[in-house]
Parts: sequence; C-alpha cells; structure tokens
Amino acid sequence: MIVFLTRLKCSRLVNPPRRTFVIHSNKQVTMKDLSQPLASGYIPSEVERDWYPWWESRGFFRKHGAQKRFVMVLPPPNITGHLHLGHALTCAVQDAIVRWHQMQGHEVVWVPGCDHAGIATQVVVERHLWATEGVTKHQLGRERFVNEVWKWKEEKGLVIYDQLKRLGASLDWSKSVFTMDAHLSKAVTEAFIQLYDSGLVYRKESLINWCCSLQSAVSDIEVDHLHLTGPTELTVPGYEKPVTFGKMYDFAYKINDSGGELVVSTTRPETMLGDTAVMVHPEDQRYIHLHGKRVFHPFRKVTIPVIADSQVDPQFGTGVVKVTPGHSQDDYDVGERHSLPQLTVFDEFGKTTDIVPEFKNLPRFTARQAVIDALTVMELYRGSRAHPMMVPRCSRTQDVIEPLLKPQWFIRCSDMAAEAINVVRRGDLHILPETYKRVWDKWLENTNDWCVSRQLWWGHRIPAYCVCSDAGEFWVAARSIEDAKRKVAAKEGISESSISSVHQEEDVLDTWFSSALFPFAAFGWPQNSEDLKKYYPTTLLETGHDILFFWVARMVMLGWNLTGELPFKNVLLHGLLCDAHGHKMSKSRGNVIDPIDVIEGASLQVLKERIKSSENNGILSSKEACEALQGQRSNFPNGIPECGTDALRFTLCSYNIKNQLMSVDVNRMEQNRFLCNKIWQAFRFLLNSMAKVPNAVQCATRVKISERNDELSIMDKWILSHLGQLVYDANQNFESYDLHFVTSSFVTFWQNDLCSTYLESIKFVLNKGSDEAKSSALRTLWTCVDVGLHVLSPFMPFLTEELYQRLPRITKKFESIMESDYPQTEQWICWKDHVKEEHVQNLLQMASAFRSIKANYNIKHSRVHGYFVCSNDHLNAVLEANLNVVKTLGFIKSLTALEKHALPPAASAVAAPCDSTTIYLDLQGMIDPKSELTRLRAKMSKLKKEESKIFKLVSSPGFAEKAPAHIQDAHNTKLALLRSELEVLLPIMDSLEKM
Repeated sequence: MIVFLTRLKCSRLVNPPRRTFVIHSNKQVTMKDLSQPLASGYIPSEVERDWYPWWESRGFFRKHGAQKRFVMVLPPPNITGHLHLGHALTCAVQDAIVRWHQMQGHEVVWVPGCDHAGIATQVVVERHLWATEGVTKHQLGRERFVNEVWKWKEEKGLVIYDQLKRLGASLDWSKSVFTMDAHLSKAVTEAFIQLYDSGLVYRKESLINWCCSLQSAVSDIEVDHLHLTGPTELTVPGYEKPVTFGKMYDFAYKINDSGGELVVSTTRPETMLGDTAVMVHPEDQRYIHLHGKRVFHPFRKVTIPVIADSQVDPQFGTGVVKVTPGHSQDDYDVGERHSLPQLTVFDEFGKTTDIVPEFKNLPRFTARQAVIDALTVMELYRGSRAHPMMVPRCSRTQDVIEPLLKPQWFIRCSDMAAEAINVVRRGDLHILPETYKRVWDKWLENTNDWCVSRQLWWGHRIPAYCVCSDAGEFWVAARSIEDAKRKVAAKEGISESSISSVHQEEDVLDTWFSSALFPFAAFGWPQNSEDLKKYYPTTLLETGHDILFFWVARMVMLGWNLTGELPFKNVLLHGLLCDAHGHKMSKSRGNVIDPIDVIEGASLQVLKERIKSSENNGILSSKEACEALQGQRSNFPNGIPECGTDALRFTLCSYNIKNQLMSVDVNRMEQNRFLCNKIWQAFRFLLNSMAKVPNAVQCATRVKISERNDELSIMDKWILSHLGQLVYDANQNFESYDLHFVTSSFVTFWQNDLCSTYLESIKFVLNKGSDEAKSSALRTLWTCVDVGLHVLSPFMPFLTEELYQRLPRITKKFESIMESDYPQTEQWICWKDHVKEEHVQNLLQMASAFRSIKANYNIKHSRVHGYFVCSNDHLNAVLEANLNVVKTLGFIKSLTALEKHALPPAASAVAAPCDSTTIYLDLQGMIDPKSELTRLRAKMSKLKKEESKIFKLVSSPGFAEKAPAHIQDAHNTKLALLRSELEVLLPIMDSLEKM
C-alpha cells in the first residue's frame, strides 16, 4: 500500500499540514505521470512530487554487485524533535557525495538511523509531560515513564525519517537502525562486558561532574566553561533571582592553641563547610612556621591541619587556600596525596547535607550567603572583591556543575587514545580539514578516563550486577543475573548457593557509548554477519566538527579495540551553521530554521505559532519563547519563502563546509530557486527549438569528439570547451570534498556561459541558419543540457530527474538519472580548447562594448549599425568569420569591417574593446542630442552632489581614525564608483555637444 499526502495550499493556517511520504516498498510504485506538457515556470512542489516513492520502490538506493564500494553511516539524529538546518546540511552534503558515487557505478550503502539521546530525550519528555499532563517522572515510576519515552520515539522517529525523505536522502532504508533496537542493545551489552573483562572498565567512587537539574553525571566534554572577568549575574535553574559569580571571598580560620589566624581566599565560601585542611606553598616564607599546625573549624567544631603543597600559588589571594576534597577536582587530588577525609557538603539536588546541622537542606547558592552571614557574626569574614573565574555549566541545562563524590563506571582511555593518535600520524586515518589533526592530538593527549554511567531512566541500563554473599559484595559485568552468579563464583572461588542477592546497576550508559559502536553494530556486530564482513570498515565519516571528540574519537577508540579495525578510513568535518548575522542558531534566539519551512515556505504567523506551541508543550520556557519571538521578527520579517528541496540542498552545498562557521541566508536559498527556474527555462528553450526543426529528434544525442572539426561553429566549440572544464572541476572537487567549487562551477557554466552567452548566440542560427547549422547548434545545446543535468544531479535530484525523464533522446535512456553514469573527466576534458576560448572572448568583448555604448546613450532597440577596425590580421579573420555572433550578442542590426584607414560615419560613438580593435556605433538618427544632453546633465549633477557628500565625509577630521574599517571600505568603494561613472559621462556629453 502506498499513501501519499499532498501538501495543501494553506500558508495562512497556524499549523499547515505538510506533505509526507509513507512508503511500503513491497508494492510497485508507478513512475510519475509526465504526459502533460512542461509547465511555463518552475514550481518546486510540483517537480518534487512523487519521485521519492518511485526511487525507493525501484531500489535505486541499493546498487549491488559493483567492484568498488562506498559505505557511510548517517550520524543518527536525536529523537528529541524535528530536524533542523544543521541536519539538513549533513544530509545535503552526504547525499551529494553518495549520489556521485552511485553515478560512478560504485556499490553504495548509506545507513540511516536515530539516536535515543538519553539526556536530551529524557529532559524533553519530562518537560512535555509536566506541561501537558502535570505529572513528573517520579509520579509515573520508571516503567511507565520509559513507556512514555517510547511513545515519543515512535512519533518523532517517523517525523525524522519523513524529513530525511523530503530532503531526498538516498538512504538504504532496509538497514535503518535505532540505537535501542534489540541487536544494538545486544552490541552495547557485549561491548561493555568485553571492555570490563579486558580491564578497561572499572567502578570507582570518584569526583564527577554532577548536574543538579538533570540529576545525573555528565562527561567532561559536556561541560561548557564560561569565562568571567569580574562580578556577573547568571541565571541558574531552580533560583528565582540571578546568582552572582566572579568574586573572591576572604575569611579567617583561627589557629588552634594560638591567638593568630590564617585568612583564606575562595570563590566558593559555601563549600568551607566541608573543608578538611588549609594549604600553603611549602616555600612561602610567610607560613613556614605554621606547617603541621591545626586550625579550628568554626561550624564543625573540629580542628583541621595546615598542609604544605606546591599546588598553591603564593600569589593567589592571601597565599592560603582551603581544601575541600569532596567538591573540587584539584582539592580531591590534594586530598589523595595527603590522605585527607572527603566530606560531601551538597546532595544530588544541590542542597546542603547534615554535615553542619544548622545549614541543612539549603540550596547551595543560598547557603553561600548563609555561611557569609554566620562568619560575619563570628567576626571571621574579611570581605570580597572582583575576581576573574571560569564557571562550569552543563551544556544541556546551563546549570552550574557541582563536583560530587559518587561511585561511577569509567573506561580507561589512555592506551586507546594513544593508538587513536598513532593511526592518524601513520596515515591509516585521514582527517579533513587537516587543521583538525593538531586538535585531535592535543585533546587525546590530555583526555581523562571516560565516566560512562548516567543517573537516568532512558537508555541502555548498565549490564553490571552487584552480587552479595557471605564472602562480601562483588561487582561484575554480565549478560544476566545467572551469568553474574557464575562469573563471581568462578572468580572468587565461592559456591553459587552462598550468594544471597543479585541486583543490576540502576544507572544507564552515556548515550555516546552506544553511538560509538554505531558503525559496526549497525552491520550486526558482535555477530560475524555477512553485512559486517562486506561493509565494515566504512569508507567515510562525514559530520560536524563539534562532535569530533563526543563521537568521532570514541568511535575510533572503541572500534579499534573491539573489532581490531578502524571504523572508517576518512573523516570529513563540516562547520557549524550560523544565521545571516553570524549568530549561532538556537531556539531561544528564534533563528533556528526548519528545513521543511524552506522547502514549503512559512509565514511569520506560522513561525510565531510554532514558538507558542513549543512553549505550551514545555519545550521552551516563557523567557526563551519571548526571546525567540523577538529573534524571529528580526530574522524573518516576511516569513520564509517557498524554495523547494533542490534549492535548499544546493545552497547548503554551496558553502565551504570546511570552514568552522557558515552564515546561512534564506535569501540565498531563494536565489537558488531562481537558478532552478533558469535551468527550467533553458530546458524549455531546447524543447521549443527542437519542435521548430524537422527531424530534430536526430539532434537528441551527445556530440562526439570526432565531430569537433566538422560542422561545429566556433560558439559550439566554445561552449563544449567550457562543458569539459565543468566536468573536470566537478570530478576533481568531488574527490576532495570541495562541493562549493562544484556548485560555483555549475552556476558559472549554466547562467553565464550557457544561458547568457551561448543561448543568445545561437538564436540567429536557429531562426535563419542553414539546416546543418541548426542541427549542430541543437546537438550542442542538447549535449550541454544532458551533461549539465548529470553534473547537477547529486545536488538537485528532483529537478534533474524530472528533466532527464522529459529529455528526448535517440539512444535508450536509463530508467532513472540515478542509474546513469556521471560524466567522466577523460571523456570531456578533451573538448578543452584554449584557442577557441580566446577567440570567443574577443567576440564577447566586442559585443559587450556595443551594449555598453547603447546603454550610455540610452538606446534600447537593436536598429543600430556597428563598424570595427582590427589591426591584428588573425583576429580580424576571426571577427569577420563570426559577425553574426557579435551582432546577436551586441544587439545591433549590422556589423561591418572597415578598412584600416577608412572613416566611420560622422556621428559615431567609439570604444576600444582591446588594443588591436576599435569599434564604432552609428548614432545618426538614433538619438536626440539635445534631450540626451539634458538627461545626462541631470544625471551628472546628481552624481556630483553624491560624490561631494561622500568625499566630505571620508576627508572629515577623525574619520580615518574612528570609523570602523568596513565602513571606511564601503565609503571609499562608493566614492571610486561615482568618480568612474563621472569619467564615463564626460566624453559622451562632449560627443553629443558636437552632434
């Protein structure tokens, strides 16, 4: 059964329905009906309709049996909601590369999937449940809550897959996977057990990054470090008022059995409740006499030691620092060296424990002021001052990270990281752009062990069990309770009957753990499946540089360790998308773009209602929604125009993806929709021209290189030379993944060379030329259109399929353009002819000069006569042989070659397009000199006023010193243009005065 819902024309509706694909590939889908004539203009919704279901049903995404193979996995999108423009970039780039390989005849396997995204999904679903039903996960309980997340996944997963289809992604849907599918879960279990059995996984009570909002640990690379230069108020989840950071606080500890005191400096006075020492530098002369002494803790009523450690910076504050091993990584390390107690001041909710009863149950930043107030009463507080600092914040919630002591599961990374460095240095793994090799080395050289346990309910529950017996408590990684019993009994030498209880670890694994297995688990690992043998390792990994360490490095480390092979041979990293103003895209800014909105268009009202819906469903807070609405009005004042999938894809691939940041402008996408129409109109021109020529179907075949010196005109050879260059550029830049060069080469060829020049040049031939000349021009044009569509196909699959199917041809065509061959460099570069290009360039310069003269004298018709004199005999012969080209492109009625000493008509305008050639345009009877003079004088007066105004501004005192560089450049460029235009007008007015 095939269900195809077409998009309704409902741009004014709040939530317009969107066209979706629901495909059941067990039924045959007929090809799109092309019986109606080609429409007069390009309509993306009509062109893109019906092709994807047909492609999928015909199996064009699964080409098997080729000698060469290209395998890639799509970075699995999170099931947290709709895809955004960053996903569309990944999809467009990867699909272009995939389709190019498909058309090269390679066997291509591109694997789709979705990621369960533990933290992100749980947060979103919790918000949704609270906003819509007023319940928390704890009220539901673990089982019911996880069921709710599965419901969310079923809904969002379908939306994501539909969006990928709308983007034209030629994914092998038969291999689609979800990171919590049964076979993926089995892979996760086996990976964890193998790593545990090899000694790479261990459990330890250690200081970890704790997010109080998430109620979970997060890894180092999920922590953002906000640099503050001084006192700064930050919004912290759970606090009604902002909290001030960026201050240093001083307070005194009384020296035991002495009247003296030690003043310590800290940015976190609230943690002093858990201090177990104060510390000085061993060589700081001010405090040498206090080594080994003890100070009195004013709240716990105990003494703590004064220790000496070289970690102290004598220049920091007073040179005396407090030591709280339970809430600082540096202090934890000091505590390990000096065997200090580790006290926990805050619990998982960020509230004070009963370590000091009178402060119990206070939020941590409320406790700060309470501690300061109590120290003040005791006359121990010594004040505060501005201080630069780094504030660690959770990248998911923006809550301030609290270091906490908790038993967690870790993976030892040092040896795996060293090997990951070596494989790049040896050249076994290639990273592009190469600048990231240095970043790769630096991060891996300094990486810590990976904390993989998360205190969540959604995710892969850690396959570890606590086994209790008379002999003690033992942890083991196992596949089941029975397996855990057997393992512990064998290892510890105890009987299974002595085991009193077994319970599985409650925590789940970090999402990135399962994601790190994706390239081989997707093909059936740990089973030695046929797919695994055939398609692993993969060929290329393409992804954003922002997850180089979250995902790429971990895939390399675990892939190498678990399979003995690298998961891929090449890594291509693309940059991050920003809006047109250079701002990073975020929901709270209101500048996030839904790719479907670009495809279908969306009014500002629709965008506004979508933000309100996100607020009502708990996805955005009220503050975030307010900021987003303001951002929307600024970024999309007129909404988003309908551009279509092809224009969206082409635009995204036209940016240099190897840059770190790319500023995306919706206007550029609209311009590429106009490019689609340009392609459409050139195609219509070809069909209409063929319809006027008898037996034109004989022209529906590519020109052969053997015909180069026969019937082809100079313009035919010129455009085929440029076509050869296009094919060369396309293949070269696909090889190096510089897709923006492919798109720019295509635009130059199609818009400038083909449409603006070649099409115009052959209009005379098609109207008045001989049958042979017409046939030659049509075959050349047909060849350019056919080859151009093939070059463009990886970027614009819908438009090129539509036109490919409508293009008449003598030879049998492939069932789809996807099945046909990509133009090969060696077949087309032989058309490259530098001599012909130089000759035609002279013709184009002459035609351009005639058009410029006409524009200067405001002549808008073509009933004018031109003349030329050329002192170069060779060039003169070329010009005389191609007068019709210059006439046609110069929009003049006739063109005559003058003898070297012959005089042109008296009332002629003159120009010199090159050193050896002078042209004349007969103006007699073409213009009214008086009225033209009046018009040009008015124009000159206006230009002079504007030139004087800008000159006065740029020459004013202080402009060069105070104005920003880009403002100065803009004004100086404008001034130069005005002066250039004035210089052009002067001789024209002189000539008019003489007429």
